[in-house]
Formats: sequence, structure tokens, C-alpha cells
Amino acid sequence: MSQAREDWPVGVKEWEERARSVLARDAFDWISGGAGEEATLRDNRAAFERVRLRPRSLTNTASRNLTVELLDTPSTAPFMLAPIGGQTVAHKDGELAVARAAKATGVPMLISQAASHSMEDIANECNDVPYWYQLYMVNDREVVASLVRRAETCGARALVLTVDTAMVGWRDRDLRNGYVPFLEDEGIRQYASDPVFRSRLTDTPESNPKAAGAAMMQMFPHPSLSWDDLSWLRDQTSLPIVVKGVLRGDDAHRAMKLGVDGIIVSNHGGRQLDGAVAALDALPEVRDAVGPDSPVLMDSGIRRGSDVVKAIALGADAVLLGRPFIYGLAVGGEQGVEHVVTTLKAEIDLAFVLAGVAGVSDLDRSFVAPS
Repeated sequence: MSQAREDWPVGVKEWEERARSVLARDAFDWISGGAGEEATLRDNRAAFERVRLRPRSLTNTASRNLTVELLDTPSTAPFMLAPIGGQTVAHKDGELAVARAAKATGVPMLISQAASHSMEDIANECNDVPYWYQLYMVNDREVVASLVRRAETCGARALVLTVDTAMVGWRDRDLRNGYVPFLEDEGIRQYASDPVFRSRLTDTPESNPKAAGAAMMQMFPHPSLSWDDLSWLRDQTSLPIVVKGVLRGDDAHRAMKLGVDGIIVSNHGGRQLDGAVAALDALPEVRDAVGPDSPVLMDSGIRRGSDVVKAIALGADAVLLGRPFIYGLAVGGEQGVEHVVTTLKAEIDLAFVLAGVAGVSDLDRSFVAPS
């Protein structure tokens, strides 16, 4: 879809409503919904609304620098694009369109293990913009090892081990709609393109995609997932490992002791455990546990430039943007994603000026009012 610039929505709420108008209800609910009563989904936003900024005056912000570099991964702004599965649910080009937008804007993406295109095809579209690969520790270690080798081969700068999905959350909207995109050949391409996974199937994914999707889903329940699995993964790769889905300082500290390279504070956008603490509220504790020298990112609830400033002030080195860019994808494909990303960069730049900072390193907890 191509639209004149003046036709684009203004603000994330408008992007969300436009996406609602162009998507089938089950697809929109799958993207926008959360677990259970969606209390954590709402609280992610409420946490940002509770925090108030304390701007510093007369600081000369005529020259500003939005760039960050984390684990040898530069970004033109202090955010990256979160790993969201099955992006062809939103737009036929899915992750390929997002990769092209990442290349155009210089904001790296995290490739989901539940992507609708192979990591190799997505990496080819990213071109010279680096990316990270999200890894789920499914219950077949040989499949995990194969995915890790492929991520290394096609140039991922880091592995992002997502640890909050030992089982998939209870999501009322999807249950009500009877909607499972993985059974409709959406979001299974990392597996369908993997030789070890294919060896587990009776039929090829091409001839029987529903069976391939079911086989993928059977690998997800992994309630025995433990710290031993993290130690095993550390032994499999020399890539930096970032653990995503941490909400406690003690867990972050233990992960760092086991040799991980960074932490992403996240409650999976409110899609896993309903009633879990808002990610922003957990951020300061995790930063204190990790210390100042290793990267800490956060996601879950980021919508505006001022949100990014608040998260950085409370301890994040950068954030992950999730649903907003998927709404942009649904509305306008690659151009929609690019517009959402460019707009957020402009909002952050303006928020820096108004808060009285010239760059990420200027922000600290003195810029937020005590709750």
C-alpha cells in the first residue's frame, strides 16, 4: 500500500485504529491483545503515565546525538525493533518489509524465531544494517543448536534468549476467535527452513504446512527450562547472549554470572503472565543488579518519544519498539514502518531538547520525579 505522506496517521493511537480498520478482527486481536484480563497490558502503559519527567533548564542542546551502540550494534536512535512473530499476519511482506525499513532508517531489528520468512532472507534485506536473532529454547536441543548455527552463519550480532515463554500465555482474545496463525502457515518459516526440524516431519512443510505448524507448537511447552539450559547455550556459541523477559534483579544478576552479555527487561508486552509487574517498574531493580557496565534494554509499553526518555533515565541503555511498528506495517507496509520509526526518532530528538539533554549519556534518575 502506498499513501501520500499527509495521509499517514498521527500518533500511535491513530496508527492502532487505522490498523484495526484494515485487518481482520482475529489478526488485529492477535497483534494488539494480551494475556487474561489484560491487566499487565494496561499497566505497561500506566507505568509510563505514572512517571513524570523533571526537565533541566538552560543546558544548550543545540547539538544532539541520538545514536547508541550496543554489543557492536550501532543504531541511529536509542531503540531497536522488537522480535514479533508472524508479521505476515499484518502485511504480506512481513519481516522483509520491516528489514527494508530498518535499512532505510538505520534502526536495527530483532528477527523473531517465529518469523514468517527465514532468517537468511530477512538478513539479506537488512543488508549492512546489523540485526540480532531472537531464540526460544524449545524442547528439542538439536533444533536449537541448528538455529544458533544458522544465526551465526548469516551474521547475527547477538542472540536474544527469550525466557518468559516456557509455555504460551492464556490469551482470551485468541481463544475467543479460535485463532492460531501458526496453523495457517504464518510464523513457522524459521522452523520450516531448518534441516533438523524438517527431519522431524513426516511430510514436508510445503506439502503439509498445518502439520509443520503443529510440530512447531509442540516444541514450545518447555516447563523444565532452567539455568542449566542457559549454561548449555553459553557453551554453544561465541555470540553475545542477551536474556529477554527478566523482571527481577536476582534473576538478572544470576544470568550475568553465567556469562550473558545483556538483559532485556520485559513482560512480553503483557502477552504472557497477566498480573506481572510492568516492565518499567522492574527496570531500576534490574539495572542496579546488573551494574553500569553491561547493556540493559526494556520493552513493553513504549509508544512515544517521552517514554524512551523515561526508560533511559530509569536505567535502560535503549528500548525495543513493538506494536507501533506492526501497526505501521499493517497500514502501509515498508513505508508505514519507516514512517513510524522516523516519527519516533523525531519525538525523541524533541524530547531531548525539552528535557535538557544532548544525548543518552546525559540522562539519569534525577530526570524523573519520585513516584
